[in-house]
Amino acid sequence: MLHHDSHLLRYREPLGPIPAGGKVSIRFLCNESSSVTLRTWDGSEHLYPMKPLGEHLFEAAVTMPEVPMLFWYYFIIHGKDGDLYYGNSGDQLGGEGFPCSWEPASYQITVYDPAYRTPEYIRHGVVYQIFPDRFHKDANGIAGREEQVKKAHPEAAFHAEWQERPTLDLDPETGDNRALDFFGGTLKGIVEKLDHLQKLGITILYINPMFRARTNHRYDTGSYEEIDPILGSEQDFDLLIAEAEKRGMRVMLDGVFSHTGSDSKYFNRFGRYDTLGAYQSQGSPYYPWYSFEEFPHRYRTWWGFQTLPTVNKDHPAYRKYLLDAESGILPRWVRRGACGWRLDVADELPMTMLREMRTAIRSVREDAVLLGEVWEDASNKVAYNQQRCYCLGDTLDSVMNYPLRRAVIDFFTGVCDAHHLRRVILHQQEVYPAPFFYSLMNLLGSHDRVRILNAMAGLDREGAAQMDRTEASRIYLDKETRASAQKKVLEAIRLLCALPGAPTIYYGDEIGMQGMADPWNRAPMDWAHADTAVQEAVSAMLNRRLNTPMLQTGWLSVEADGPDALIIKRYAVEGKDVFGQPLKGDEIFVRISR
Repeated sequence: MLHHDSHLLRYREPLGPIPAGGKVSIRFLCNESSSVTLRTWDGSEHLYPMKPLGEHLFEAAVTMPEVPMLFWYYFIIHGKDGDLYYGNSGDQLGGEGFPCSWEPASYQITVYDPAYRTPEYIRHGVVYQIFPDRFHKDANGIAGREEQVKKAHPEAAFHAEWQERPTLDLDPETGDNRALDFFGGTLKGIVEKLDHLQKLGITILYINPMFRARTNHRYDTGSYEEIDPILGSEQDFDLLIAEAEKRGMRVMLDGVFSHTGSDSKYFNRFGRYDTLGAYQSQGSPYYPWYSFEEFPHRYRTWWGFQTLPTVNKDHPAYRKYLLDAESGILPRWVRRGACGWRLDVADELPMTMLREMRTAIRSVREDAVLLGEVWEDASNKVAYNQQRCYCLGDTLDSVMNYPLRRAVIDFFTGVCDAHHLRRVILHQQEVYPAPFFYSLMNLLGSHDRVRILNAMAGLDREGAAQMDRTEASRIYLDKETRASAQKKVLEAIRLLCALPGAPTIYYGDEIGMQGMADPWNRAPMDWAHADTAVQEAVSAMLNRRLNTPMLQTGWLSVEADGPDALIIKRYAVEGKDVFGQPLKGDEIFVRISR
């Protein structure tokens, strides 16, 4: 018998990530040979003859490198007929591996900075994502800002009624939705609904881009220095920060720094800004920020969209503009009251830049947070030919947990069973240091995917558009399908509330809104037809989570109860939580069933 399970203390002690310089005992069960070697890699190969402990168990004690990195290992079994190998499982999720006659995939140990700290309010909190044009419009709307709005949005079409459907306006060249229709949600509108959000159990507002831009989603930034006049003014932002603080809430901004809009003060393709943009002149101070193949019409873009010119993130002037301690965009808005930033497409930002971003905002606010949009395993992925680990303690505080979202949806729709979902959770616990793991933004819905209600009805597919948008516009869940999907959504939220990391609600999911991908998942908040039963159920779960320290920082154990159910256990060890802080209360068991 050959066996190693990195999820069990018998085979790896301690479990999970190890601080730099720490020690770990790695064990292997083998009754087919008296000679086993542990092979490790930390930039160079090391071979450790494993010591027999009796009962066919072998052990090697290994000291981790003194610097944060990813550390790898597998086993070599020396037999009379040659060597066998034992390595990580085929899905790379750790746990039980398998023997083979070729060099196997390695097990991973994340070696992190012992000084790694993340803001406590993330692990204790509940996040609510707001798409600001579609959340709530105060009674005055854009009154008093009409001229500013007209100047900033000459192509905008405003919906006459809040209850209208978003407009599908496909660009004939790109096939992308042009997103030039507005419902006129405002920052004051958000302020008016803070009591609703407080009652729901929310402590962190994650707001999609609020800066001036051409489109309703505002991921095509026009000016990082201006709040979009449709949303309001800087004074309205100050009011939002002040009123949120009164209710124990924080506001996290959305930062889009891999590209700008072509309609921006920096590029200024349409001449709508009072600046000399890069598109207008090679003498522009912003010209070095961009890469032109043939000036001015051919330039590097984000994923081929001409409206989104890519920025040269390594250019010193761009870095200074974003990060300067006195004038930089990131510290400026943190100084103004934001608790930190969620970074759009974090994979497209250099690792050196992420480090500088974290330093820049922490210099203003010690507990400023930097969360990344990362769709895969954030401990080990290759992006743009570079291996990236975001959880060593020097870049991000944590990420949006899309892998968990995928596994949860697959579990509730029958694509995978409870054993696989358990493996996904345990893998994250194994590779993410506790400060990172307990700060994950655990989401089900977002502006980039179909509504979770539709996903639980089996309508979630790979890719952003997922299906022909005209076809998607006609999809509406019938009463029976909707009821079945809603039960799954509520059980999934119950799961998020039982796991480490901040449960995250996409606006409208708490009242049972449905919709396929953009623009249908970005419909106006349906205040007039909220499913109050769903809202009350979500509120009860979020508030229980908010008021139960054991569910926030307690230790975690996960077991599958057959293929259809998970048992989540949260508990204290010797009266302390996973961070070594006092934690009172009985252990908690939560059974999640599909």
